[in-house]
Amino acid sequence: MKAHSSMLHVRMDTEMKRKATTALAAMGMTASQAVRLLFHRIAVDQAFPLELKVPNAQTRQAMAEVDEMVKTRAARLMSADEMFAELEEASRE
Repeated sequence: MKAHSSMLHVRMDTEMKRKATTALAAMGMTASQAVRLLFHRIAVDQAFPLELKVPNAQTRQAMAEVDEMVKTRAARLMSADEMFAELEEASRE
């Protein structure tokens, strides 16, 4: 007996799709096969196959900072030297 099938339509960024399908092709998979595998794991394990967490306050603040930097096209640090100096200072705390 043939199993019934149904269609799943997903809207996503074109560049993301291109990058993902290129990576999947290198693994010998199509996008449809990857989605079927994802759904299979969810059905079998009754869980999402990646660990998903609600970001904590520090992570949410960092995400908001990055969003603002992207929006204003401004960098918080102007050089790699500044970045390493800040990291060094933070490691002493």
